[in-house]
Parts: sequence; structure tokens; C-alpha cells
Amino acid sequence: MKLQSLFSFRYLASLLLLVSLFAASCSNDKGKVEGVNMLYGTDSKVWKTAKETDTAGDKVKQTDAQKQEELRIFANGTYNMTGASGAVSGKYTFDQTGKTITLTPDGATTSNTFAVETLTDKKLTLKSADGAALMLEAE
Repeated sequence: MKLQSLFSFRYLASLLLLVSLFAASCSNDKGKVEGVNMLYGTDSKVWKTAKETDTAGDKVKQTDAQKQEELRIFANGTYNMTGASGAVSGKYTFDQTGKTITLTPDGATTSNTFAVETLTDKKLTLKSADGAALMLEAE
């Protein structure tokens, strides 16, 4: 009888461990907006597009040129976007409480404000007012 109890305990412990690992691996960062330093790391951070969705929430196929685009965010409140069509630099403001980021290109009179749905050390999801979303990953 002791052998059977020991086997049952090991089985139960293994099962609990597997369930815990599964739950941890399925965690979702959506809605998690950490501190502003996650945007730029210690000095600057490069973000690349991982996925894009349109206003209906459907995935947008990335062109080769779009896959090469980079968004570099600096700790001093500036940013630089580079791609096949050139480069754009400007300033940004991040409102952690309101979960928004506003990008203002140098020399522009208008700015673009995005809702920040996710901001962690490795993921950044920006959503425009019309519902299109851009999921970025840190390089």
C-alpha cells in the first residue's frame, strides 16, 4: 500500500508542475504597460515590427521594405524611424497613466498619438485611434 501512495503523490506532484508550467507559458502581456524605461532601456532601444493588424483586426502582410523598418527610441525623449523610404526623427512624450505615446516629427505642426496596449522589455503594441495596431519587438 505504501508504494501505491508514493506513486499517487508523485503523479499528483508531476501533474501540478505541468499545469503550473502550462499556465506560465500561456501568460499574455496584453494590457501590461510597464515604466517608460522599457521604451528605451538604458540609453536607446530598437523596435522592429512583429505584426500589424488593420482597423478590422485582420493581420496585414508585411512587405520586405516594412520588415526592414526600425523605430529607435532614446532616453532623452527623441526617436528615429528608418526604412526604405528614408528616415524621420522627432520627439515623443509617454503618458504611463493614460497609456499613450505621442510622436511629433521634427518640423511638423501635427503629432500622432497612439494607445499603448502593451509595454514590456521585449514587446510594444501601439494602437491608432481608428483601431489599427502595430506589434513591435525589441531587437
